[in-house]
Amino acid sequence: MVLEDINVLDLTIARAGPTAVRQLGDWGASVIRISMPGPDDDFASNTTNSDYLNLHRNKRALILDLKQQEGRDILYALVERADVLIENFRPPVKKRLGIDYETIARRNPQLVYGSISGFGQDGPYAEKGAVDQIVQGMSGLMSITGLPGQGPLRVGIAIADLAAGHQLAIGILVALHERQTSGKGQWVHVSLLESMISFLDFQATRWTIDGEVPWQVGNDHPTYFPMGAFKTSDGYINISAPGGRTWKHLCQVLEDLSLLDDPDYLTTELRSRNRASLLERIEAITVTRPTREWWHRLDAADIPCGPVYAIDEVFADPQVQHLGMAVTVDHSVRGPVAILRQSVNMTRTPPQVPTAAPMPGQDRDAILTELGFSPTDIDELVERGVV
Repeated sequence: MVLEDINVLDLTIARAGPTAVRQLGDWGASVIRISMPGPDDDFASNTTNSDYLNLHRNKRALILDLKQQEGRDILYALVERADVLIENFRPPVKKRLGIDYETIARRNPQLVYGSISGFGQDGPYAEKGAVDQIVQGMSGLMSITGLPGQGPLRVGIAIADLAAGHQLAIGILVALHERQTSGKGQWVHVSLLESMISFLDFQATRWTIDGEVPWQVGNDHPTYFPMGAFKTSDGYINISAPGGRTWKHLCQVLEDLSLLDDPDYLTTELRSRNRASLLERIEAITVTRPTREWWHRLDAADIPCGPVYAIDEVFADPQVQHLGMAVTVDHSVRGPVAILRQSVNMTRTPPQVPTAAPMPGQDRDAILTELGFSPTDIDELVERGVV
């Protein structure tokens, strides 16, 4: 495995942090998940549900009470052997627990320390807590999602968490690469807010460059049309034919060449400006046939298109089945479960075959033995509630 020489300490909770760790674990990094005693993480209160099993694969698990000095000492011993530590505590909490960057870097100057926060490590909101939906709102994402006049709408996945997690993983890999030259670690940190604003991409620069405030346009593309979801006799189909040959071919497939000569639709800009009337004319035709028939007709004309699936239909699709996006692993409690595989494909160094998420503390004895603790030592630590 390409990252098999990298040792990662996972002190994360919720979703954004574990997402970053998962990227490293999937490529072979040796990961130890360290959790505090008790159900202090709402997202990890059920360690056998589908969400937890998908987030926390490819790890070993240890429970440490970092409020006790002995617990911190065990962590510091692990830090001395680690290449990466990832956390997403608020700044005052990690300082209080003695796991802040300055403290950890003194123990291992070569360690890459990764952090995820809601709003940043400093600034007026640094100590505020945040979850995905809060940041979806504060980043502006909810203002451009949904139907016009409907009011703000969240995206159907934890997109801010996922964005921050993937961006932190990229930053950590860059820092590990740089360490090969400098021999030094560094602090890599991202926030949900920064990540989500960067994911706004062209919608953000419509404001920063053009001074235009984007608003909701429903299932349509914000600046090009026709590009969106159109009703059929049994569902919806996504069609992308905003200009050039695709627009001409769409009119031919729809068997309505009058669209080509209509002065309201002569240019890409006009079609976007007059999208309401154009949508009505196109849907008057698409509702006459089922989705699969339109998919066949449009695809034959080389027009980008595809059905709008429910999740069960996604995994029944022959291309998805061919890609093998669901991989079965054996879990100690739930038995065989299907989790999502890594989406990146590489010819020489593929991701490792995933192992099931561990139960909290599952690997306590093995990890502590590696640190030199005897069975008697471990029993005493258990009795005092340190591990």
